[in-house]
Amino acid sequence: METRINEWNEQLANASAEEVLTFFNREYGSAICLSSSMGVEDQVLTDMIMAINPHFSIFTLDTGRLFPETLNLIQQTREQYGTNIKVYFPDFRQVEEMVREKGINLFYQSVENRKLCCHIRKIEPLKRALSGMKAWITGIRKDQTINRFNTQLVEWDENNGLVKINPLLRWSEKKVWEYIHAHKVPYNPLHDKGFPSIGCQPCTRAVEPGEDSRAGRWWWEDQGHKECGLHVKENE
Repeated sequence: METRINEWNEQLANASAEEVLTFFNREYGSAICLSSSMGVEDQVLTDMIMAINPHFSIFTLDTGRLFPETLNLIQQTREQYGTNIKVYFPDFRQVEEMVREKGINLFYQSVENRKLCCHIRKIEPLKRALSGMKAWITGIRKDQTINRFNTQLVEWDENNGLVKINPLLRWSEKKVWEYIHAHKVPYNPLHDKGFPSIGCQPCTRAVEPGEDSRAGRWWWEDQGHKECGLHVKENE
């Protein structure tokens, strides 16, 4: 698979995001899906994908702590594109046990607690969402975080055992917003209120002018910890 991935990265080095999506839609058919956090990058990908294949599988993770605006966007996107966005929830038994042992807002107490919460509310549901798939698509961009700078267009996802494709990898934030406005793509209104990156409500705040776009995520932690685990490689 490594050889094939290297060939794809070389073959698609100058391809547009739409060309990348079209290529892998043909390559994997029903065994590929889009993971959407309902952020602007994922909304761009949803708009592109629906034009390529209106039956493409799209899913999102409802952690149980999302902003109301995010939940409304799930419904709005579903209605605008006429697609069934699959929603995956965490196992309520794991959530109940975690809250009983560590409290409802355990994530403020330590990085370990926050990672535990992310694991139960995000990582475990993600594994169920990816079950039976051979590839998944994400909205990762190189300039979002330091940890994502060395990401490739096509990678082998060792954590989940399938191919991972990042069609917007080389896009700038400016290009994302130009696409959103040009194609009238629905987006979270919190973006207009200083929230460039939106996760769970207790773990996300607006950023100040000049701050990094991810500064509002887990703002009480050191910069190097700011990943929930969905896009962290096992050896990192």
